[in-house]
Amino acid sequence: MIVKSGVRHYVTGIILLLFITGCWNPFAPTQGELETGTLLTLTEQRSPDEVLQNFRYAYIYRDSIVYSELFDTSFVFIYYDPDVGGSGGYNYWGRDTELRTTGRLFRAFDHFTLVWNATISQDTSQNGIISQTKTFDLSIGGDIFLSGNAIFEFKKDSTASIWRIIRWQDESFF
Repeated sequence: MIVKSGVRHYVTGIILLLFITGCWNPFAPTQGELETGTLLTLTEQRSPDEVLQNFRYAYIYRDSIVYSELFDTSFVFIYYDPDVGGSGGYNYWGRDTELRTTGRLFRAFDHFTLVWNATISQDTSQNGIISQTKTFDLSIGGDIFLSGNAIFEFKKDSTASIWRIIRWQDESFF
């Protein structure tokens, strides 16, 4: 009887703990404190700047679900490939490959630091697409460092009233 009574108190304690904490999930934070004391929160993507904040959030927390919400179905990623044509050139891939590749990256490394620096340019086209060029610094796992420019094009999703990335051209410095 003593064992059953102890188990009952243990189960009661767990139920009480769940009741007190409510639905809070400690493994899926919505905000976090960074080393610099900057508060990083998840946004509603009501502007291109909020999309980039969520982009940074997804990298720092390695959150592939948040990352998948950043991109329009027509998304294209353009990057420099030194193996194209023997002397190098630009290559591209679509949304599915981007999500698959970044998901693998998130699983392969434990730590990411992404800092958006200066906005070099921002333009709005007649069809409502916003183009923005940002400088960035990215540290992957503390051993790999990239910096350069990222050229983004954003389009407002009319059904969800949020902004998404339709094009991203990576101009990392090697």
